[in-house]
Amino acid sequence: MRFPRLFALVAIVVLIPAVALSGCAGGGGKDKNTLRVGVVTPLTGDVKTFGESTKNAFLLAMEQAGVTDKGGKIGNVPVEFTIMDDRNDATEGVNVATKLISETKVQAIIGSVTSKVTIAISNVTNPAKVVQVTSTATNPKVTVEDGKRKAFTFRACFIDPFQGTVGAKFALNNLKAKTAATLYDQSNDYTVGLAQYFKEAFEKGGGKVVFEASYGKDDTDFSAVLTKIAGLKPDILYLPDYYQKVSLIGGQARGKGIKAVFLGGDGWDSSDLDFKAMDGGYFTNHYSSDDPRPEVQTFVSTYKAKYGSVPDALATLAYDATNMLISAVKSTQSNDPEKLREYLASGTFSAVSGTIKNDANGDPIKAAVILQIKDGKQKYVATVNP
Repeated sequence: MRFPRLFALVAIVVLIPAVALSGCAGGGGKDKNTLRVGVVTPLTGDVKTFGESTKNAFLLAMEQAGVTDKGGKIGNVPVEFTIMDDRNDATEGVNVATKLISETKVQAIIGSVTSKVTIAISNVTNPAKVVQVTSTATNPKVTVEDGKRKAFTFRACFIDPFQGTVGAKFALNNLKAKTAATLYDQSNDYTVGLAQYFKEAFEKGGGKVVFEASYGKDDTDFSAVLTKIAGLKPDILYLPDYYQKVSLIGGQARGKGIKAVFLGGDGWDSSDLDFKAMDGGYFTNHYSSDDPRPEVQTFVSTYKAKYGSVPDALATLAYDATNMLISAVKSTQSNDPEKLREYLASGTFSAVSGTIKNDANGDPIKAAVILQIKDGKQKYVATVNP
């Protein structure tokens, strides 16, 4: 009995990742003209709601373009796609991207969604000359590293220097803040970058960051640093991490009697955020479902009808990123990565999150919005233009 049980356990362990990675796949890709698209996104792990939103929006955009998991065409170009789970782990992201490139022979990848994974993947896609469009990876290193442009990588979102600056200016001008404390994950390019850009802009504008500290990605007890912050009584506690971590820190901060206004970035945008702990806090984001523009309201109603929920920014930007690629295919009528890359580099896209025009680094110049967590909901506060 013992051996079969062990064998069964091993089989389950082996099969679980395979199921998680199988996603939805198209046909065999025999036509040399077929565009094979890979989607790399976290369907499991600490930010799985990001991956679910991304998958949903990708499928919606493709369906509207005439492509399903059975295949289809954009103009005269046959299109197939495969969705794979990176678990928000950089090593796993590289593994699945490499598999998509070497085995599935994709010419384009949508993803991933967080900076740490997307930066790692970009170092695989560019040498292979595979077009990559990330929806929400905001760190500058996604498209430029050591001063060198990664020519095949693009994104649908603004970048962290802008997002951190917007947060700092909002704290100074709207909240009249004089002092701030920052906490960030030292292992994550996204949170390190946002904390850095926030501090630079906040102090340039006359504020003072009175305390800053980092933590590890697996840390769950922040008592020691929060006790220090409580004693300093800053006006702002800047928390540039994802929804699970900031919810944990926020709850512990209030338990320490910290009354500072919480402020953060787009990583807060999830239905799994602890709305009670983060009540009254503000975060920078890419769009608001309350935006009255027809593009926004049409997308919100369509997405809600299909999936039963209001799309978050992750879904919106995944929809935009996918439509950027679809637009490139429609215009070039080609599956050639070089032609798709050239179009993405030069095109202007009318998207749900606003007009997207890439600069020389493939980084969109576009507006940000400020949202507040209030009474269990997200509340639109302001739009900030570049």
